[in-house]
Amino acid sequence: MVQTASPLPSVDALLRAPETQVLLSRFGRTEVTRMLRDTLAQRRAAGLFGVPAAQIIDEAADGLARRLARSQRPVFNLTGTVLHTNLGRAPMPQEAAEAAAEAMRSATTLEFDLETGRRGERDDHVRDLLCELTGAEAATVVNNNAAAVMLVLNTLALGKEVPVSRGELIEIGGAFRVPDIISRSGAVLREVGTTNRTHPRDYQDAIGPATAALMRVHQANYAIVGFTAAVPTERLAAIAHAAGLKLIDDLGSGSLVELERWNLPHEPTPRESLQAGADVVTFSGDKLLGGPQAGLIVGHKTVIEAVNRNPFKRALRLDKGRLAALEVVLRLYRDPDRLTSRLPAMRLLTRSADDIQATAERVKDAVGAFAAGATVTVEPCRSQIGSGALPIDLLSSYALTATANNLEMLAKYFRNLPRPVIGRIAKGQLLLDCRCLEASDEQAFIAQLG
Repeated sequence: MVQTASPLPSVDALLRAPETQVLLSRFGRTEVTRMLRDTLAQRRAAGLFGVPAAQIIDEAADGLARRLARSQRPVFNLTGTVLHTNLGRAPMPQEAAEAAAEAMRSATTLEFDLETGRRGERDDHVRDLLCELTGAEAATVVNNNAAAVMLVLNTLALGKEVPVSRGELIEIGGAFRVPDIISRSGAVLREVGTTNRTHPRDYQDAIGPATAALMRVHQANYAIVGFTAAVPTERLAAIAHAAGLKLIDDLGSGSLVELERWNLPHEPTPRESLQAGADVVTFSGDKLLGGPQAGLIVGHKTVIEAVNRNPFKRALRLDKGRLAALEVVLRLYRDPDRLTSRLPAMRLLTRSADDIQATAERVKDAVGAFAAGATVTVEPCRSQIGSGALPIDLLSSYALTATANNLEMLAKYFRNLPRPVIGRIAKGQLLLDCRCLEASDEQAFIAQLG
């Protein structure tokens, strides 16, 4: 006599099972019912019968967890790139994140003047801070630096030429290029000089009746070395002003402080640019500044007023959450002596190699146990700042290096952890740079490896 496999339980029976009640309370009847049906269908298609109802419910629970998990999740950034564009760039201070969350949860004074009881301006929350920290006459903000550049060009040079050095026509992440931004803004790019050498006469020869402004773009994510020449901001400003033109300076990463005080390489600041004669400066909020994604525009009052009158400004403005976070971060810069302890991005960039090595040694055994079969050691390495800031200046650091037969699979194991661990593969090893693994996260990091 041929014995047939036990039939699978019905969806209704599974929904009544005690083990299902916790799923119903967590995910709701609609989602649980759908997942139970999917699980049963997969088993029928594969010919997998005769299993306990509890096992089917467990499989459905796993499926629900996968289906309903948030797509954007926290990760451990052990890539060695501190301001990693793909991982969200600068980590914000806790108080800035809390301010953003509070603003998003309730009605706020986003565009309301408590003094007069009338409509206010959302820029009011950060304008004075930006002017104070950069020395600008006026300031405004939009949703990122590319938007800031596009808005300024659309305001000052719509349908007119803007000379830019060929050595400054950069491409940023995602194949996003400065010439494309200029074109989409409605301005006309006028390339001057050569890739490695641009002289004052190149700009002077390019100026004509169709010229609206001169533009300088900071070489934030690369460096040209060797037989080079570039026109200093002071000289470029003088050329522009002599012709009755404005000088636009796109700084990109936009540090607000002198980084040399922490033994980091120099990065031009908006204050320096304005003092050198630039009429308007654009820079990012989520790179070296260490705040939320934003495009900051500072400069002469007449220029900023014109920018604010541009209809595109409304399409590019910041939401109340990011404005709240940006205000908190900017206030931290009023106390630069404590910046490295209060601003996460600066704290990570200035972390000592000895401190990083100590972290790597403390978590080494847990990583070695997780990466069974791999050889794990602590080795010196070099971190980079990232997000187009100081591209050739590397920071001394330490990494856990794993050597294994299948590095891609090992890297995937780390990415599949509850809080994914993101490293990098280089020179036949998986490197987990510990610069961004702080003491406050060590226990959580070790616990999930278990």
